[in-house]
Amino acid sequence: MITVCLAVVAFTSCNDLDQAPINRFTDANYWTSAEKAGAVLNTAYNQMFSADYFFNNETLTDNLFQRNVSNEKTISSGLADPANGRFSGEWSDCYRGIKTVHIFLDNVDRVPISETLKNRMKAEARFLRAFLFFRLANWYGAIPWFDYDVSLDETLTISRTPREEVIAWVQKELNEIVDLLPTQQQYAFTDRGRITKGAVMAFLARTYLYDNDWSNVASVCEKIMNKTYGDYALFPSYEGLFLPENEYNEEVILDMGYVPQFRTWSNYYDAIPNTVGGRVSAFAPTQELVDDYVMTNGRPINATASGYNINDPYVNRDPRFSLTIVCDGYQWKRPDGTISTIYINPNGTTTSNDTYSAGSQTATPTGYYLRKWYDPTSTASLASGLNLILIRYADILLMYAEAKNELNQMNESIWDNTIGAIRKRAGFTDFGALDYGSNASQLDMRDVIRRERRCELVMEGLRIHDIRRWKTAESVLNGNPHGARFADNGTSNLVLDARKFNKNRDYLWPVPQSQIDINPNLKPQNDNW
Repeated sequence: MITVCLAVVAFTSCNDLDQAPINRFTDANYWTSAEKAGAVLNTAYNQMFSADYFFNNETLTDNLFQRNVSNEKTISSGLADPANGRFSGEWSDCYRGIKTVHIFLDNVDRVPISETLKNRMKAEARFLRAFLFFRLANWYGAIPWFDYDVSLDETLTISRTPREEVIAWVQKELNEIVDLLPTQQQYAFTDRGRITKGAVMAFLARTYLYDNDWSNVASVCEKIMNKTYGDYALFPSYEGLFLPENEYNEEVILDMGYVPQFRTWSNYYDAIPNTVGGRVSAFAPTQELVDDYVMTNGRPINATASGYNINDPYVNRDPRFSLTIVCDGYQWKRPDGTISTIYINPNGTTTSNDTYSAGSQTATPTGYYLRKWYDPTSTASLASGLNLILIRYADILLMYAEAKNELNQMNESIWDNTIGAIRKRAGFTDFGALDYGSNASQLDMRDVIRRERRCELVMEGLRIHDIRRWKTAESVLNGNPHGARFADNGTSNLVLDARKFNKNRDYLWPVPQSQIDINPNLKPQNDNW
């Protein structure tokens, strides 16, 4: 935290104080216009989250296998210690953003702007602060919490606030600011992407979800579904939802904004096939993820009468499968409209740079590549200006369905308006996939909803938090993940590096060792670290 207090924050606007150090933010010369105040607020938006965390969170789960040594690979292998760079990076990045918010809140009253605009900007900043404190509490449990700009001396002695108190404060803060913000439809075109009433309440629902507070999840989601906080709906096309021409569509509730000329992400440079523009294959889908996609009749692949054929495994699968994962024989649509066939199976008759080969850095380590989030307008190095969605309406429907099922209140109407609607949008047409099935038990429905969350929201950074709150991480993150059925001349699945998850330790991350070295009051360390 000392590092954060001494850090220099660079503004995003082009003015003569772009590189102003933070100890000059309170200078009377600076806080003179809405534009300058907006520059600081925009810095806080920029610090809310990042594309690296967005995608790396998936590598911490059973959805992806990461080939190369990284902080996340060390964590998933069970070899991390409190000095791990991801633990310290998440901590410092969140507190850096919180400091920016506090600088803004301490000084915005100096700016000669209307009270309406000032209150809205304050509410935006308070949301960002709540978002960051929630990230911290969700990963680390008890954390240093404060609602003002702490001094350097205070950072040397501050202690940790229990997680439940931090979460209660986050929820109180969200409830207080919601009426200060416009709906999505009330914002001007040039203000697209700012925090809205809908974003506040959708995030509030997520805070309840992560604590399994089903009554509050259902209550908040129901209000969003009833358009109390803005007009949201499922976008008609699952594929189109993630294309640049459809940014800010009616399903998006909160996203991270990117602009091709100024701010981009390029994580997919190492995730797509080499023959269509990829560089290396650093992370790839697992067989466990592939196997969770149901058949077009709605049945899991191992269910009776599913129709699954192990020798032709990708036929008649959930329509979202081919929009998310690249398998052998995949027909890749190029930006110019042409089609490239992706050859991955080493036991096939045709090979290419995409074909699996043990030890190859270019080809996939699992037998699969990614398609979802591919931006056809990106540069040759896959630098993309595509916004990354943090919360969308489909998640509201899934949260609502899960809450109602856990409350033992699921019925045909709720199914039709949640899971059924999501599956229809995905492209399911078979009655078996769309029918509620009134004889389904609560336990069976729980499996359906959890599988639906995984396949609908894959590559959106949410799986890690789902398996942690379900307490299934200890099951799905232990042992060897698998790849496609390419081993032993196509008779068995590839076996990948083993993962380890200690249920008595890993549901919370440790406080970074560098922080404890500075401030012993951050002890005791989380259990077993």
